[in-house]
Amino acid sequence: MESDLFGSLKDGEKGAVLVVHFGTTHEDTRAKTIDAVNKKIAEAFPGIEVREAWTSRIVMRRLKAQGIQKMNPEEALKQLKADGYTHILVQPSSIIDGIETESLRKDIAAQQQDFKEVRLSIPLLYSPDDYEAVIKAITTQRGKEDAVLLVGHGTYTPNTAQYAMLDYMLKAKGFDQWFVGTIEGYPYFDDALSQIRKKDCKTILLMPFLFVAGEHVKNDIAGDWKEELEKQGYHVDVLMKGLGENPAIQDIIVQHARFSATHQSMDIAKKKKEYAQGKEKYE
Repeated sequence: MESDLFGSLKDGEKGAVLVVHFGTTHEDTRAKTIDAVNKKIAEAFPGIEVREAWTSRIVMRRLKAQGIQKMNPEEALKQLKADGYTHILVQPSSIIDGIETESLRKDIAAQQQDFKEVRLSIPLLYSPDDYEAVIKAITTQRGKEDAVLLVGHGTYTPNTAQYAMLDYMLKAKGFDQWFVGTIEGYPYFDDALSQIRKKDCKTILLMPFLFVAGEHVKNDIAGDWKEELEKQGYHVDVLMKGLGENPAIQDIIVQHARFSATHQSMDIAKKKKEYAQGKEKYE
């Protein structure tokens, strides 16, 4: 339902956007992805404070050893409270609604009472419209290769089905030479390879379906996956870019932030209670 988080601020109230990233130890990709998205969101919310938090404790620990400090969501929210902010929009740069989003929800729930409102926005892939927008954004990057293999992170939870949905929608949109595999979930490497073998393919472009081009891109995709495909007789190129470098992908994240700043998700328990009282639908 429509609900303007920042447009309804009263005297003494302060709004902020907290942009939450997984993070990376690779400075080159950070500047092109994380910093770029932060800048675009700041431009989209003039007069509103924009801050960042990272969720990967491993990445933050490694950076701390180099003298670089990054806040996790819990720390960032505590700092926002200390600085007097009352209304917070949390915008993740995560690809799917997976375990990182689950962890983020718990961080927010633990400190919800410290603010007048904390609103969590959605990841890159959420509604079917998001999948269509992402497909439109990435399919312009194909070169002359016979096939494109998108490589996502994957997850051990049922949410890994979101990658299979992406594969299905690519085919439904006519992109028959596009395939999806994941590093740590389903579809597995062998599933993607099985589909590629059914096509008359000799050259493959490996395209990271990850926000940053960090460890997984440089080691798993450009290393293990490329080598295994070459053993199968394919000529393989690798697009050494994270999704976050794509301006169209950045714009989708900004659009999600804009929408979530002016619309609030309805509580399912509240809806069920109203249905039980006779309300048929919401306008």
